[in-house]
Amino acid sequence: MQKSIIDAKNYGKEACRLIDYSPLWQTMKHKGISQYQLINCGIEKSLLERLRRNQNITLISIERLCRILECTPNDIFTFVDDPKK
Repeated sequence: MQKSIIDAKNYGKEACRLIDYSPLWQTMKHKGISQYQLINCGIEKSLLERLRRNQNITLISIERLCRILECTPNDIFTFVDDPKK
């Protein structure tokens, strides 16, 4: 049986996983969609700022981005190991 990255007993003891939104910027570039166009589609400026800072966003926001960009969550974010741990 393969060990999961984080199991319930050891949560917090394993390497911390961070969210990286660089796939979003690559997807936008590939599809020729600007931040201004996202704003015109109803994406708030504060959400874009959170994305630029790799901060947490809601699943609803991810769903909205996926619908606008016609992509999957894998095209929006990825998980990376926290180098501080």
